[in-house]
Amino acid sequence: MKLNKQNGDETNKIMTGLKYILPPFLQKGDKVGIIAPARKMNEPELEPAIGTIQSWGFHVELGKNLYASDRQFAGTDRQRAADLQNMMDNPDIKAIFCARGGYGSIRLLPYLDFSTFKKNPCWIVGYSDITVLHSYLSQKLSICSLHATMPLNFSANERNITSQNRLKQVLMGDLPDISFASNPNNRKGLSEGALTGGNLSMLYSMRGTEIDIDTDGKILFIEDLDEYLYHIDRMMMNLKIGNQLKNLKGLIIGGMSDMNDNKVPFGKTAKEIIAEAVAEYDYPVAFDFPAGHQKLNMPLVFGKQVKLTVDDNGSNLTYL
Repeated sequence: MKLNKQNGDETNKIMTGLKYILPPFLQKGDKVGIIAPARKMNEPELEPAIGTIQSWGFHVELGKNLYASDRQFAGTDRQRAADLQNMMDNPDIKAIFCARGGYGSIRLLPYLDFSTFKKNPCWIVGYSDITVLHSYLSQKLSICSLHATMPLNFSANERNITSQNRLKQVLMGDLPDISFASNPNNRKGLSEGALTGGNLSMLYSMRGTEIDIDTDGKILFIEDLDEYLYHIDRMMMNLKIGNQLKNLKGLIIGGMSDMNDNKVPFGKTAKEIIAEAVAEYDYPVAFDFPAGHQKLNMPLVFGKQVKLTVDDNGSNLTYL
């Protein structure tokens, strides 16, 4: 689905769907920012991404504190928040790339003012710890955001290149269907709803807060990395008992990578734990979506209406 329009076209202004605001898509010559809201990183780690993004025809502006350091963080909370605030308040910035995840994004929220951003939103791009920002935009502002690969992951690896190129496509308004293989734990069906979710551990950590996501009538995406199997079960039970799984329109599971077990085995894989948690419901469930902590990390537009199809041939996600 191609949604990009020329500058000056009325349809390239802020568009609204059933609920969510869709920021304008990008064109060559636009300016984008890179900031680090969580863990620190160094200049050589970012060089491949800066070169790639510039090759797409975008001008790159770096956060003032991008290479700062405070413990494991990319500077103090106020430094990291200031970089994000400056990018959000700059009307020339059309997308903000979060350089990497780790931990720390949630520490910025007390220092951020979204009033200007709400009037002139741009794309915020990232995954993992950036789930905090996706959830804030969804719950507090009803603004779409982009769950996608981050600059730290840019490399010449074939799957990384595929993820990067698809990110460019989506930023410029081309939202192609994503088809992926069948899994024995899938549940067949067809449904439509707004896409939401992110990293399972982060969603779990935000339960009971003002940015705890509303899943009713939504298609939920989850992924995770390096968790103990019993903790996956604990988190799924939390979502279930909290009625966040009951009224879904569909469930999509991305990478469940590098899971851990105890000396006394839990007895089920992460996929089996998730399948068991939603067994009593009747919406479609699709495993092995190519997104998350893995080299093939397809972008997802959170807030956008999508159609999920799960059948004997596999699964398909279509933007509406």
